[in-house]
Amino acid sequence: MPPEYDDTDFVDRDFQSAQRAVPAGVHRPPTREELESKVGETQERLAQLKRAQEALERERAALEEARRRRVELETGREEMIRHLTRGIGILEEQTLSAQRSAEQMSKSIADLRAALAKVQTIHEQSWSEENYQVELTKALTDIENARMEWNGARIKFDVLNPASPDATGLDPNRNVSPGTPVETWNRLSLGDACRLGLAFTLPLAVLATLVLLALVALLLKRS
Repeated sequence: MPPEYDDTDFVDRDFQSAQRAVPAGVHRPPTREELESKVGETQERLAQLKRAQEALERERAALEEARRRRVELETGREEMIRHLTRGIGILEEQTLSAQRSAEQMSKSIADLRAALAKVQTIHEQSWSEENYQVELTKALTDIENARMEWNGARIKFDVLNPASPDATGLDPNRNVSPGTPVETWNRLSLGDACRLGLAFTLPLAVLATLVLLALVALLLKRS
């Protein structure tokens, strides 16, 4: 009589035991192909992140350069506005001062030339015994007026007061010691010098006028 089998005889006991040994919800380990694929994906992501980082670095450097140039623009503009404004003001002031000095110098040149012409016209050889006193007084007056013009020009223009002897070998300040009248004159202002010169020359002018009137009266009596 053949043996009898039931349903339990066709069940793989070992497979069931293995199935019961694996916890529910646990997947199988990845295969080699899957791991290699994940490594490739990770490397690609890293490469993308690196490219993005490099792009951000370039953008940051460009922004830093733009910021630096903007700061340079603002500081440079403020600096040059300050310097140029100050330079224009100084040069304008110097231009006005130079124009005033040139005008004063031109007037002084004309006055000195007029004084020189008067001094050069003094020729005592042409004086006679009758007009000697009158001509002498007039010549002394011209010389004194020329001295006033010269000293006034020296007060206004330092270039006329060299520290060393001039080309002729003559010191323009010779025979002038501290406390002398010439040094005192040089320290006077232009207005004070004019008033002082007028006080010096007025008596000579009055004397010359009186002498001239006396000579005129004498000539009228003789005629």
